[in-house]
Parts: sequence; C-alpha cells; structure tokens
Amino acid sequence: MLIGVEHTTSFTYAARISEAYTELRLRPLSSGGQQCTSFRLVTDPPGIRVRAYRDRLGNDVQHLEVLEDHDRISITALSEVSTAAAFSDSARDSSPLEVHDYLAPTEYAPFSEPLVELAATADGEGTETERAAEVMHTVRSLLVYERGATDVMTRADAALALGRGVCQDFAHVMLAACRRAGIPSRYVSGYLYDPLEGAADVETHAWVDVLDSQRGWVSLDPTHDREQTEAYVRVAVGRDYADVPPTRGVFRGTAEETLDVAVRIALL
Repeated sequence: MLIGVEHTTSFTYAARISEAYTELRLRPLSSGGQQCTSFRLVTDPPGIRVRAYRDRLGNDVQHLEVLEDHDRISITALSEVSTAAAFSDSARDSSPLEVHDYLAPTEYAPFSEPLVELAATADGEGTETERAAEVMHTVRSLLVYERGATDVMTRADAALALGRGVCQDFAHVMLAACRRAGIPSRYVSGYLYDPLEGAADVETHAWVDVLDSQRGWVSLDPTHDREQTEAYVRVAVGRDYADVPPTRGVFRGTAEETLDVAVRIALL
C-alpha cells in the first residue's frame, strides 16, 4: 500500500511566551519492509529552524526551536509511506542493551501482581510468537476499547483493573505480561488505515513487537488481536509510550498551554 498521512499539531498559549523547544517523532520508519518515500514539515509561522537526528532506538527525531515571542505554533507533518504485506525484521541489529531494555519493567508497564498473573498465559510450549499470541488473545478478552476511559498517563495495571482503555493501554498490558514471561517486547507507535472508511480523520495507534528467536521481531496488535498488516504505518519504537510521544518539549513563560492534534490518513 501507498499511504499518505497528514498530522497537524497546534500549540496555543494564553499569553505570549519567549522561547519553545520541541521534539517530534512523526517521520515514519524505513525498516521492516516499510519505506517512507516522502516527508516534510510545514510550520506556522514559517521559517522555524528544524534539526534532525536519530535516537538510540532507531527513531527519526526532528527538533524545533522558536526563540521569538509568540502565542501559537502549528506544525504539520506530511508523509507518504509504502507499507509491506507483512512486517519483517530479522533483529540482527538488536544490541544486548536493547534486548535488556525490552525485558525490563517500566513505569507504564510494571511487573505488578495482576500482570504477573497475566504473564502465566505465556508459560506453555511453543515459539515466542505463539506464546505472545496467547497473551494477545487474553488481553483482547480482558479489555474493552473505550475512548476517554483512561488518559495518556495511565499504567498497564490500572487499565487492567479498570477493564477498559485505548490502544496505548492494550499495548502496555501486553508489554508487561510478555516481558515478565521472558519475551523481549517493544512498544510501537504509528497509524492504522481503515479501508472501510477511506480517507478519514483518525487517531494515532499503538501495538507491540515481540522478539522471536527464529523469526526476529514479530508485530502483534492486541487491540485488534492480529499481526501487523499493510494497513499499519510504523513511526517509532521504544520501551513504552514515554520513549515515543509524537511531541515533547518545554517553553519559557507562565502562560497556560493548549495542545490540539488532527490526523488524516488516506490511500494514495
């Protein structure tokens, strides 16, 4: 598939501020069979200085600095992405540090008792993918998708206790259980194209990669209880959401900040 994504982030302030520094993780990855064929940023006001670098997890990051007084910034990321029918990553480039990171608990995906119990669903025989798939099926049966039931700060154990959440919560619950079962797992952020809707306003999506000793990284979506398909656009990977927020930054001033996000995705 060739998929186009338009992701607009607007920051507004109740009063003028003097400086703002922002990191963006919005450029889709070129790996695992996916290729980002085009990417550009459009800013308002125009002419904002943008620098780019790659973080230690392999994500493309854009860094913006606005040093003049202002009360609004709008940033639109325009991407064209060629996706593959199936995700494929042999994991030859995974370092021992990365594997260690993807086995350790995190603030969002702790090894609390309910998640330890959930990890027991992966205790059976089979490959890491087969064991992780059992966790995925269980997570899908335990959680109901409900927007607004949780927020961006909700931990896996809280979402599990509530029995509802959004894709971020599904991913964190699966991450914690798989890691506790000894399966290296990483958080994936991106987008999901729904062919039934065509061009549509959507939200960002989150799912999970698990490391299989035979296949390498295998990508599983607990929200939809399936492997990644060509409808998925991968943007960043990390230990949990804290590693891959679309935007993160600081500003100098005392004004209240308001953040608005709009995402549109279409088949090209």
